[in-house]
Amino acid sequence: MSASPDTDNRIRHLLGLDALPRPQLEALLRRAQAFAEGEQAPQALAGVAVCTLFFEPSTRTRLSFQLAAQRLGAHVLGFDASTSSTTKGETDLDTFRNIEAMGVRGFVVRHKGDGAVAALAQAARPGTAVLNAGDGRSHHPTQGLLDMLTLRQAKGEDFSKLKVVIVGDVKHSRVARSDLHALRTLGCSEMRVCGPASLLPDDDTLHGCFVTHDFDAALEGVDAIFMLRLQRERMSEGLVESLDDYHRDYGLTSARLRRAAPDAIVMHPGPMNRGVEITDEVADGPQSRVLRQVANGVAVRMAALEALLAAA
Repeated sequence: MSASPDTDNRIRHLLGLDALPRPQLEALLRRAQAFAEGEQAPQALAGVAVCTLFFEPSTRTRLSFQLAAQRLGAHVLGFDASTSSTTKGETDLDTFRNIEAMGVRGFVVRHKGDGAVAALAQAARPGTAVLNAGDGRSHHPTQGLLDMLTLRQAKGEDFSKLKVVIVGDVKHSRVARSDLHALRTLGCSEMRVCGPASLLPDDDTLHGCFVTHDFDAALEGVDAIFMLRLQRERMSEGLVESLDDYHRDYGLTSARLRRAAPDAIVMHPGPMNRGVEITDEVADGPQSRVLRQVANGVAVRMAALEALLAAA
């Protein structure tokens, strides 16, 4: 289960958004909004040790989790796989258990392997909480939450009349999967997904979505545009012919943006490939919410850490 409840109905682990009930998802968003508006909780995690256990590179997620934990009063331990005993052959599980044995109660874990974070959560002792900071192409729950918070701030809490489009490399995107889980849970009326056939998944990820390869048509009248990073490291697989061709067909430009609703917002989880999936004038323009997403990431991660680790 991606959102694992404890015996008192508290969430024990946050591994994904697919099993998180709407009331709990909305409660996290409300709490995050309070933090975004400046509410303080400096002692909520006083005396609690939190480890950012990252087996994969990160900038925004790692730093915002560290800042969130610090603002809640936690002791924060950073872990970098490239300078750890994993380079000497230590297993991920042994690494986790050794850090847990030091008295660490909270683990924020990023891993390139699908299901790797859930496996560590399964091995956790009672009282230990695991938050998924991104695993493989499966889940990135706090990114999904911060995207929903950003959308709510711009469009209100009622998603029932919203039209949104997710564009690009959905096949390899844990962000897209988490966003789609959250949008379904919150009752979004129309979810469009657009990208080349080679970058769209062939599983049930797109259930309930209108799928098209025509970016111009997909943009018509939408309220929000979720752009995704083209994962250049996968170019060797021949998934797109060239970056220029991709930009021509799926790059968001100012001219294309005019097809959306006049007050449409643009989001991107970062890192951005400027000039590939998005142009400078859009990324830095008045409809962009990219930096708002980053700011909301701290608030969302404060809410998640508090929900899992603060004393009842």
